[in-house]
Amino acid sequence: MKMFFILFVALSFVGSTNAQAVGIGTTTPAASAILETNSTSKGFLPPRMTMAQRNAISSPTQGLIIFCTNCGAGEIEIYSGVDWRNMIGGPVAPLLAIGNSYGGGKVAYILQSGDPGYIAGQVHGLIAAVSDQSTGAPWGCSGTNIPGAEGIALGTGNQNTTDIVNGCSTPGIAARICYDLVLGGYSDWYLPSKDELNKMYINSGAIGGFSFLYYWSSSETGGFSVWVQEFSAGDYFQDSKANNNYVRAVRAF
Repeated sequence: MKMFFILFVALSFVGSTNAQAVGIGTTTPAASAILETNSTSKGFLPPRMTMAQRNAISSPTQGLIIFCTNCGAGEIEIYSGVDWRNMIGGPVAPLLAIGNSYGGGKVAYILQSGDPGYIAGQVHGLIAAVSDQSTGAPWGCSGTNIPGAEGIALGTGNQNTTDIVNGCSTPGIAARICYDLVLGGYSDWYLPSKDELNKMYINSGAIGGFSFLYYWSSSETGGFSVWVQEFSAGDYFQDSKANNNYVRAVRAF
């Protein structure tokens, strides 16, 4: 009841030219603030809307704050009086779509309802490097089973890659190439899992730069074999770790 009373008092000052500083969660609001909120367990939640809904606001007032749910990976935006800007004054993030340049590469996939890691109201997915990291690298450590590197689903490639790097010290292998990659200001690249690689194939036309040959996944099927995918017809099969195949790194956003 106390919180409701404080909120009622705060709202009662709206429109008043003689309003005093009001606090929610504090009894000593800053004198320079018309309203101060204070909490160690909850945050301030501005209006949430899509880019289209934001753009439909008629004559936005300078200083207007919203959270754009599908701008980039979602961001707080402020109207400058001329255009919308992010919290550090930069241009707002673009609406994410497959093939758009973003996050150091190109958007390769956007998670959909039912996908592992999907969160309603948020935009997450995969960023593919814009070009191949190798045209002929071994997967490495043929004959050695790498514990933990058998994940095939969306969201498992990063852990697969870490397990491969920790379990196979051979230099120049596909996973290490991705693991050590620094590209577009990002260093969290990895070798995609089987399902992540398939999403890259499905959207390869929009991403661009792929060969029509075989690409490594990070999904091991045993001590001697790994899932690979051919980027002409999209066929995938188990290939020998000793072979050399193409490598294209991804990162999650």
